[in-house]
Amino acid sequence: MSELRVRADLAAVPAYKQGRSADADSTRTVYKVSSNENPYAPLPSVVAAVADALAGINRYPESAASDLTARIADRFGVSGENIVFGAGSVESVSQLMRATAGPGDEVLFAWRSFEAYPMLARAAGAEPVQVPLTADHQHDLEAMLAAITDRTRLVIVCNPNNPTGTTIGDAELRSFLDRVPSDVAVLLDEAYVHFNRRADSPVGIEYFRAYPNVVVAHTFSKAYGLAGVRVGYAIAPAALAAAMRKVAVPFGVTSLAQISALASLEAEDELQQRVDGLVAARERVVAALTDEGWSLPETQTNFLWFPLGESTAAAMEVFDEHGLLVRGFPGEGVRVTIAESEANDRILAVAADLVSRGLAGR
Repeated sequence: MSELRVRADLAAVPAYKQGRSADADSTRTVYKVSSNENPYAPLPSVVAAVADALAGINRYPESAASDLTARIADRFGVSGENIVFGAGSVESVSQLMRATAGPGDEVLFAWRSFEAYPMLARAAGAEPVQVPLTADHQHDLEAMLAAITDRTRLVIVCNPNNPTGTTIGDAELRSFLDRVPSDVAVLLDEAYVHFNRRADSPVGIEYFRAYPNVVVAHTFSKAYGLAGVRVGYAIAPAALAAAMRKVAVPFGVTSLAQISALASLEAEDELQQRVDGLVAARERVVAALTDEGWSLPETQTNFLWFPLGESTAAAMEVFDEHGLLVRGFPGEGVRVTIAESEANDRILAVAADLVSRGLAGR
C-alpha cells in the first residue's frame, strides 16, 4: 500500500506548543504563568449570559455575528463590512495571511515575536521572513523596511510585542508606515493593547483610518479573560475584509463566544478594574526586580521577559521548583505572566534564587 501524500512543505512547520499546565495529581499549589491568561474567573454577568444561552447550542451560531459586529463597529466608528471575526485574534492573523499570501509570497515580521506567525505563514503556503529584534528586544523597523521585496504581501507589527513586552512609539511607527509600499498589507497586532500604558503608543484604529493598507487585530482572550471561548477580530479595509471572510472557517465563532464577548463589553468598567489591577501588579513586580538589580526589557503587557540566553533551560527548572510553570524559549529567555498575588511573589523569589545560583542575566 502506498503512503498517503501530504504537503511536503509542512515538514518545516513546527506544531504549536501550548503553555504548560499543572499536573492534575500535583500535591502542591502550582501556578500556570506560561500562557498570558487573565487569572480572574469570568465576571458573574458573563457567566450568567452564557448559562442562559446553553439551551440553544443545538443550533449553529449566526455566521455574521451581527450583534457583536454592530457593537464593535459602533465602538470604533467603522463600518460592519470592515470587521472580521475569528476564533481568537490568531485566527484573524491566519485569515489575513491566507487572503494576502500564497506560494512564492512572503510574510514579514520581527523575530522573536508571536510564535504562531511562522507556522501560520507556512500553512498558507507562503515564506515567513523573520527580521531579528534589536539588542534591546525592540522591533528593528529600519531592517524590516529593508527586508521588504516585491514578493512581500504582508508585514506584521506586534505592539506590544509577544514575548518581549516591548513597544513601538507613535512617531517611529508613522515613519515606518509612510515608507511601506501601499500595496503591502500591514497588520498591527494589538493583542495586549489594554495593558499598554506607554504615553506615545500608537492607537491602531487611528492608523487604520490614516493608511489604506493597515489592518488591526484585537482579542477577547487576554484583558477580557475569554481565552477559553476563542473570539477575536480584525478591522480591515473592506475589500481585504471580504477576502478574509472567504478563507474563514464557517461558523468559526460559536454562539457562546459571541454572547461572552457581548456580555464582556457590557461590563467593561468592571473589567477595567481588573486590568488596572494587573498593571499595578506588573509595576510592583518590575519595581522590586529593578531594586534587586535586574534590568529587564520594559514591558507594557501582562507578562515579563527574562532574556536568560543559554541559562534558559536551567532557569526553567528553578521556576518549576518554585511552582511556576513558565514559557521558555531555549537559548533565548523565559516569558512569565503576571498572575495571582502569590504567583507574583514567587516570581520575585525565583529571581533572587536565579541570582544566588549564578543564572541571572542581569
